Amino acid sequence: MEPTFIIAGHLQRDYLMPLQGSPLIDVPGGNLLYAAAGLGVWDARIGLLARVGEDYPTGWLRNFEKYGWDRRGVHILAEALDLRNFQVTLEDQRVLRNNPVTHFARLGLPFPKSLIGYQPAEEPDDYRKTTHPASSRPTDIPADYLNTHAVHICALDYLTANRLSSTFRQANITTLTMDPSAAYMTGRALEDVHSLLHGLTAFLPSEEELRALFWGRSNDLWQMAEALGAYGCELIVIKRGARGQMLYDSISKKRWELPAYAARVVDLTGAGDSFCGGFLAGYQKTYDPVQAVLHGSISASLAIEGSGAFYALEALPGLARARIDSLGENVRQV
Repeated sequence: MEPTFIIAGHLQRDYLMPLQGSPLIDVPGGNLLYAAAGLGVWDARIGLLARVGEDYPTGWLRNFEKYGWDRRGVHILAEALDLRNFQVTLEDQRVLRNNPVTHFARLGLPFPKSLIGYQPAEEPDDYRKTTHPASSRPTDIPADYLNTHAVHICALDYLTANRLSSTFRQANITTLTMDPSAAYMTGRALEDVHSLLHGLTAFLPSEEELRALFWGRSNDLWQMAEALGAYGCELIVIKRGARGQMLYDSISKKRWELPAYAARVVDLTGAGDSFCGGFLAGYQKTYDPVQAVLHGSISASLAIEGSGAFYALEALPGLARARIDSLGENVRQV
């Protein structure tokens, strides 16, 4: 069965230290899987788009099919790629990605040999000229993926986000959403970000990313949202973590504030990506931006209550629906 949704992102080999429970050592991760799981809470007909090295475990790729996901868009390179990613969630809900030796020592745990030599990825000097080796190229897209209705582009390097969004727009995809990368959400990149917005259904930055983009220009989040919407993007969704989301509709000029679901935090890894996946599912199902944000919020709430990319998919049947009904009562139009 051809997928209804396409998600483009990165696959990683995760080393996670959650607030509760044991660390997860060398498990499937990356923004692609968290976004797919957030969407998968509501609909399983998902096509995955990414690149991996020849050393990526083939058993992991086969396991994706267990969830009904199409992996024909995962291009395997004839070389090894270092896709390791370390992440720790602290008691104050900060997320850190460096100094893994320190955190394993703090907990009195042996340091994994497979993490020796790990260094967190550095941001490129020039975001306009650097393409991540694990980022998909337009030529990687299976032909039938261009016949789908809804696409989400996870946080990728600027060149890839630009190329993929252009390719999908030309294919007349009806719903196209994007989560920006912090690498180009800076004041000097504002004009380049504008070029990404035209034709998007929704742009989904975090509050921190949005403030960095408008640093020195504005402190008003609504004003920032309006400025982005003016460049041809229908919906601006500002992700604010435990404080919920702000939603701006550039067509109707309406604004909403939506709360986050009060979930028990175990691991914040992939929360924003899970939100984006749920948002896409909700929008494609209802074409109601408020309902889309509620779907995203519930997907994120399920993801952070456990650890690992697939945790949200293990929720009890009916739990997501029950949560969305309770959360919807607290939406506020401003």
